Amino acid sequence: MRAIWIYIFVALSSFSAFAQEIKNPVSQTEMEKIYQEVKTPYKYGLVMVPTDKDHKMDCPTIFRKGKDWYMTYLIFSGRGYETWMAKSKDLLHWENLGKLMSFEDSGKWDDNQKAGYNALLDIKWGGSYQAKTFDGKYWMSYFGGKEKGYEVEPLSIGMAFTTKHPSIVQEWNRLAKPVLSSLDQDVRWWENRNKLFKSTVIEDKSRLTGHRFVMYYNAVGDSLTNNKKTRWYERIGMAVSDDMINWKRFQKNPVVHHPVGITGDAVIQQIGKNYVMFYFGAFWQDRKGSFNRFAVSKDLVNWTDWNGDNLIESSEKYDELYAHKSFVLKHKGVVYHFYCAVNKQDQRGIAVATSKDLGKSKVNFVQ
Repeated sequence: MRAIWIYIFVALSSFSAFAQEIKNPVSQTEMEKIYQEVKTPYKYGLVMVPTDKDHKMDCPTIFRKGKDWYMTYLIFSGRGYETWMAKSKDLLHWENLGKLMSFEDSGKWDDNQKAGYNALLDIKWGGSYQAKTFDGKYWMSYFGGKEKGYEVEPLSIGMAFTTKHPSIVQEWNRLAKPVLSSLDQDVRWWENRNKLFKSTVIEDKSRLTGHRFVMYYNAVGDSLTNNKKTRWYERIGMAVSDDMINWKRFQKNPVVHHPVGITGDAVIQQIGKNYVMFYFGAFWQDRKGSFNRFAVSKDLVNWTDWNGDNLIESSEKYDELYAHKSFVLKHKGVVYHFYCAVNKQDQRGIAVATSKDLGKSKVNFVQ
């Protein structure tokens, strides 16, 4: 028992080192209303499964063109991450189309890691979910690295672009250098461990941040306990840009975080006047497992965290190890919550849960 109280005290001390009173908070009544709107109690099951046991699927991003839906996602093959794409007409049955960012042997900074996420999507809840352009280009942010293996540092954030519609299978062009890295002069104390991960880029149409574009990204960095650096955790922070190429960090501290474990992979939807950040947590509820949750903001900067039930957590054979990494949308009155499902054999696929009972998927992992 004494050890537990010591752990709680250390965790709270770490949290208080950078915790601030939330400005412009969202009321509990609004939070509950949003929870009732976005909850997806019906697990449909797996919709994307690797055909190779050594491949692992991760991090879905969904957009739409006409009547068709497209999913970009990651595959880890042992060498590193590549970005792929699939197509669907009903959000439940998906056809793999091919790769968008592939491994190289060119000596570049991102030869062996290219984990991409479509940028500038329509974030209106129940909206078009179309990909928008800036400067005549479609954009994708990604984390990249030169080392082979599973998330081997250093990992930095880059930007890719294309003048063709992102629904077309193509190798995307990439900027020559990262736009954010742990070597930047403005790197924050909470992202100083050479690992910057998933990023989500949206347009701030109302200029709530004073800039046109906002990036939410998670990174690994130190914690502070009594003003001393301790072990690492993972948290979500912000960067801003006016041209999609030059980015600068926004605020000194992370915007969504918890005293321990991982808080990561933000995806934004606008529901009425509120912005909803879907994210995943890991290893801070009973210090085990992963789960999908949300926070809400009125200004894209200050976020009120939901303190109720998880949106997604492990409950089925296909997600009994991990259930995490959201992409949530609403279409024709149904909420679809896509997520990465991992079983105890560490097989990874893409699953979906819905707000209405649509039956069960017959797709299973390869045995």
